[in-house]
Amino acid sequence: MNITQLIGLTGLLAVTSTTFAQSSYPDAIKVPDGHKIAMETTGVGEITYECRDKPNVAGQTEWTFVGPKAVLNDRSGKQVGTYFGPPATWQAKDGSKVTGTQLAVAPSSPGNLPYQLVKANPAEGKGAMTGVSYIQRVALKGGVAPGSECTAANKGKQEVVKYQADYIFWAVN
Repeated sequence: MNITQLIGLTGLLAVTSTTFAQSSYPDAIKVPDGHKIAMETTGVGEITYECRDKPNVAGQTEWTFVGPKAVLNDRSGKQVGTYFGPPATWQAKDGSKVTGTQLAVAPSSPGNLPYQLVKANPAEGKGAMTGVSYIQRVALKGGVAPGSECTAANKGKQEVVKYQADYIFWAVN
């Protein structure tokens, strides 16, 4: 590797590490100190919603989240895993996987899912997900409930919406 390639690589690494600086996100979804990025992925997929009765509100309906289905790609665009649920499950191609508990959400831009912070459960299997402690959902595009009408007449109807989000996996330093 020559010096020009090394400088270019160093610049790329600097851009990558500052892209996910905690200071650029709402406090509610910041990962606690003492953690480092273990893996960065971009989830590309869809979320299914179903028109259902509103809980504890007689005669009213709403679009209700059913579950996600997405591929997880690394920064070069290569598939490294999948994301599906419920329960929310991130699975690496090596078979290791984690589920988690949502700790916080914060508004992102209009028309997009909120930012999210998830506390990961211990990984199942050995591999890329081993040691993951938190998962952040950032860089959101789409995924919100359909804009179409949800009424008693179409109760039970499902609609699928496209979305994209970066999932940043964190582990203890």
